[in-house]
Amino acid sequence: MSDTTAVVPPVTVKCLVWDLDNTLWQGTLLEDGKVVLSEAVREVIVGLDARGILQSVSSRNDHDLAWAELEALGVADYFVVAEIGWGRKSDAVRRITERLDFAPGTVAFIDDQPAERAEVAFHLPDVRCYPAQDATTLLDLPEFNPKSVTVDARRRREMYQAGFRRTDEQTRFTGSDEDFLRSLELVMRIGRATDEELSRVEELTLRTSQMNATGVHYPDEALRALIADPGHEVLVTTLTDRFGSHGAVGVLLLEKRPAAWHLKLLATSCRVVAFGAGTIILNWLVDQAGRAGVHLLADFRPTERNRMMEIAYRFAGFDEQPCDCRDAVAGSSGDDVQVLHLVAERRAAPTTARLVAPDLTAGGPG
Repeated sequence: MSDTTAVVPPVTVKCLVWDLDNTLWQGTLLEDGKVVLSEAVREVIVGLDARGILQSVSSRNDHDLAWAELEALGVADYFVVAEIGWGRKSDAVRRITERLDFAPGTVAFIDDQPAERAEVAFHLPDVRCYPAQDATTLLDLPEFNPKSVTVDARRRREMYQAGFRRTDEQTRFTGSDEDFLRSLELVMRIGRATDEELSRVEELTLRTSQMNATGVHYPDEALRALIADPGHEVLVTTLTDRFGSHGAVGVLLLEKRPAAWHLKLLATSCRVVAFGAGTIILNWLVDQAGRAGVHLLADFRPTERNRMMEIAYRFAGFDEQPCDCRDAVAGSSGDDVQVLHLVAERRAAPTTARLVAPDLTAGGPG
């Protein structure tokens, strides 16, 4: 009898934690004094980085000597939140996982010592462990092959490194939160989605739950259909500051009708909540609708996780007030979706970021 059970693909690894001695490099640094990084392992390091998979280190070594060796080998920049010291490897992997805010099931660990792998597996059973001899085969394994590699994924390591520098700066900053945001020299760009950005847009609609107004996933083909429709806008928000790029942090799906614009989806990355990204986006959209002389309708499906998005809508002025403009979208949003309403008005430009955005009023609504 044939097995018709569906094969569930493994969860993609988001971070690989390397042991150093006789794993990442050949030799024991403190004993041999000289170690060798094979070209095959170097290719794996570079290849994982290009796929957006972060890499870190958990090694029993002298930190300064080991890091100097990684720099001498030309690979130090590929590693984030390295844990090099003399404690338990499981504790090091746990700290890495927590600092990256990753679920343990998305983290992998590779080490030449069976006892070290067993210790990590015992304390962190969801972390996947690999023997050192498998290092050169990792690029071929399904769990190290993301379904798609977006523009942001290819620079994920750089964005995380910038984020750590940004956080360190904030801990030393003595002014108000608003003054700190101004000091970042934030630039938010809102633009119409390009083909290159579609995979990131799809990813945002799929993975963002806390700051997703409806939780609806829009696959690639649906997004392309909306882009081709002159009555719709598919808009992508990116954010940069003096530390680097945050990448694509928001997506808006907007239908423009003569009497009202219908915001079918707003999703923003949770990592930019502290920068007020959602508020800036909503105020810009309200201002655009105010200039166009139309009302705004916004779909919202409450879930256990998106309370922050509801607060953002309410704070922007959306409510359930009746209005004739609702007739245009009656029944189109689904029974479990609330359609919030706002009488649009002109809004002031943000004070904590420079906003670069298109004029949606060109040609009139609809």
